[in-house]
Amino acid sequence: MLEHSSNTVARNPRPSRSSEAHIHDYGPVARAIDFLVEHYDEHPSLEQTAAHVGLSAAHFQRCFKAGAGVSPKRFLQYLAAGEARRAMGRGESVLGAALSAGLSGPSRLHDLFLIAEAMTPGAYKKKGAGETIRYASVLGPFGRTLIGATEKGVCWLSFLGLTPLDGGVQEMIRDWPAAHFVEDDVFIAPLAKRAFAFARRQELDQPLGLHVQGTNFQLKVWDALLRIPYGALVTYGDIARDVCSERASRAVGAAVGANMISLLIPCHRVILSSGVVHNYRWGAPRKKAILAMESALVNA
Repeated sequence: MLEHSSNTVARNPRPSRSSEAHIHDYGPVARAIDFLVEHYDEHPSLEQTAAHVGLSAAHFQRCFKAGAGVSPKRFLQYLAAGEARRAMGRGESVLGAALSAGLSGPSRLHDLFLIAEAMTPGAYKKKGAGETIRYASVLGPFGRTLIGATEKGVCWLSFLGLTPLDGGVQEMIRDWPAAHFVEDDVFIAPLAKRAFAFARRQELDQPLGLHVQGTNFQLKVWDALLRIPYGALVTYGDIARDVCSERASRAVGAAVGANMISLLIPCHRVILSSGVVHNYRWGAPRKKAILAMESALVNA
């Protein structure tokens, strides 16, 4: 369903220095995931990983399972297994199956209550004029995360890593230059909780809306991304064949890279035909971590 934005004068924010909102005790989980991604080939033990994040092995085990949805051992197994390379044998058929599965609508991931609303082309040209975007930095399973949302839904989700909050907000402003921005931890907290629950494949108590802006071609690509089954992988060529022509793989790659809502619009599920995991806006290690968690949850 398309949404139209009215035209108003924009105002850029001056982000405060308030601390990140804690939706869950994700700090140790995020640090452990980074540690495991970096050292997976060394097969670190539960005790080594727990020591790295400053927790006892037993407490860390419980904390990681609650935050990531799987045990540290299972996460490490799927990280080290090269799931992306093995899944390429299914790649071409996976997307076709998803597209013919009778989903409840072209912009709905029916089994997990994710609903996307796109701007009209006219509203897109206004670059967010008339919209108020509330945002906050929160701690999630993949570290510090910047989430922005309008009244229609989440319009931005990025991984900050070591980037200061101000830098992340300025990047968001470049994609929504005419919008009015307000830092609002209270508004974002319930959205973040549901977003991270969605990432862990938990059923939501109500739909989680997305508010996207892009060209018609980008919207078609992002719609195709929403139809990739959880835990599956496809290639840029697969997406190109669905959207227009396999010859458009490079244009599809650009559209995938322009996705502003990481994790929820799953651009991380698109890889090279060789099986190599790269070209992720927030870094290949982060992409590998997300894919490992999804694979582990699917096979739990």
